[in-house]
This record gives sequence, structure tokens and C-alpha cells, in this order.
Amino acid sequence: MTTVVAAPTSGQPNPPETARKVRSAAAGADRVFQLTLRGAGLTVLVIMTTIGLFLFYRGSQALGDAGIWKFITTQAWQPSSHNFGIATVITGTLLIAAVAVTFAVPLATGVALYISEYAPRKLRQALINLVDLMAAVPSVVYGLWGFYFLQEKIIPLAKWISTTFGWFPFLGISGVDPNDPLADKTVYESSTFIAGIVVALMIMPIISSVMRESFSQSPVGEREGAFALGATRWGMIRSVVLPFGRGGMIGGTMLGLGRAMGETIAVYMLISPVFQIQPHILRSGANSVSALIALKFGAASPFELSALFAAGLALFMLTLVVNFGASAVIARTRSGALSDA
Repeated sequence: MTTVVAAPTSGQPNPPETARKVRSAAAGADRVFQLTLRGAGLTVLVIMTTIGLFLFYRGSQALGDAGIWKFITTQAWQPSSHNFGIATVITGTLLIAAVAVTFAVPLATGVALYISEYAPRKLRQALINLVDLMAAVPSVVYGLWGFYFLQEKIIPLAKWISTTFGWFPFLGISGVDPNDPLADKTVYESSTFIAGIVVALMIMPIISSVMRESFSQSPVGEREGAFALGATRWGMIRSVVLPFGRGGMIGGTMLGLGRAMGETIAVYMLISPVFQIQPHILRSGANSVSALIALKFGAASPFELSALFAAGLALFMLTLVVNFGASAVIARTRSGALSDA
């Protein structure tokens, strides 16, 4: 039997076959649901854009008077004499948020792993509710607790850290001898360190919830495969759960960082405001954008209000940069790619 093969009509090779995309038109309830979700997404974008434009409009007078570069680099806050800027408060905001994330992320990771991997089933839901309940506690309660209880307990720890690790930048306090028993302990009060610890307890439930959901979605087949190869529970977590949940860990951390940068009442109650860059986190004196607005808003003149709106715009833009950066990093992870799919 002879097989006849048709020759190509031209000298060019046949193009490779590609899979045909199958599209189904949504109808009825699916169409309504799709339009509702699309409308919700557009609504969020419109709201965020409106907030940014509103802050820019209200702060344009102060930005035009000071200039963007001077506004960013000036440490003083004296709008009445046209000498103001956000260098101090932005630096303080980032330092408080960094301290908070440093304490919150390891704690949240341990809590999330214990609930999702180690806790008995009967106890798991109770622990989830307890952690979520921490997120419902008002900020002012954390502030009162930190000011009247935690601060006194933290001062010996701050003094020890300054004594032991004072050679490290940010941890030393110049002009203070920590070994002097007559040294005034107020130098360690109302510091970035104390405010950061309180904020860490406030953002820990949010970070832990995101991590826990990410860990619980790790593939069951890969879990069982790790056990079948002789891995211990910790070995399985290290080789399967943590790599898969990397996107959730990054997303939860960035979400907590955004909350830490915007925290107002607790920070306002704990810090002693100073308007110069204070890199020593253990020394008394700190500041943040949100605390500045809460401190100055009530008695501000129209021009001072414009300066405060400009400071709020800077915090708004900083938060957007952090969130967009986190989204870009999450999209490169496995769990992030699956969630986008």
C-alpha cells in the first residue's frame, strides 16, 4: 500500500498547531456576578484615586510654598514661619514600622505554623478566634496598656540592649552611661522601641491570618510525598509548606507594614514628639506622620492644615509604593501565581 502525502502549497513550512482557546460567554447570574466584581474593583480604584487627588489638592498650597525637595528634606515643623518638612516624621514612621515588623513577623509565623500544622483540631478554631480577636481590640486600649504597663517593664530590657549592643548603629545612646545606677531611666521612655513593640502586637494578628491561610493551602500530595520519603513534620514544613507559603508570608508582612506605618492613636500616646531625626531607637523621642497629624490638626491654621494634608499625601504615596512592591514580589512566588490564576 502506498501512502500519498500532500506537498505544501508553498515553500514555507506548515505553522505549528496551537491549542484553540475555548471561551464561554457568561449568562444570567454568572454575568451579574462578573459585572458586580468588576464594578467593585473599579470602585476601589476610583476611591483610591479620589483620595490621592483630594490630598494633593488640599496640600498643594504648602507644597507650592516649600517646594517638594525642601518639604522632603526639612526636619523642622514650623508652618507658621514657612520652615517645615517631613524628614523627621517619615524617618520616625519607617523606624517604628521596622521595629514592629521585626518583632511581629517571627511571632506571627510561629503562631500561623502552630495553628495550621501542630494544634489539635479541637483547639484550632479556638486559637483562630483568639488571634482574630486581638485584631478587634481598639488602638487606644493598646496605647493605654503600653503606656501604663509595658513601658515600665521594657525599660530594663532597653537598658540591657543598649549596654550589650550599643556598638551597633541605632542601638547605642550617646552621652548616657547605662552602668551608672544613678542614671535617669526617663531617657529610655517614650522611645521608638517601645512604640514599635506595641504596634507589633497590633499587626501580628493580621500577618498571622494571611500566613495561616497560605500555609493551609499547600498541596496535600506534596505533603504526603514528603512524609512518604521519610521526612519529619518539621522537614515537611521546611520543604513544602514554607516554600509554597512564601507569597502569603510576604503579603502578610507588607500588609502589616502598611498598618504599622499608618497607626495613629497608640503611637501618639506612647512617643515623646521630637522634630529632629532620631536614629537611636532606644532613646526617648520619636515621631511619625500619623502622630503629627493627630497632634497638630485640632489647632492648625488654614496654611498649617495644608501642610498636614501634604504630610498625609506623603504617607499615602509611601503606603502605595510598599503595596505595589509587595504585589510585584508576590506575583513571582508559587502561591501568588496560583492565586492570580
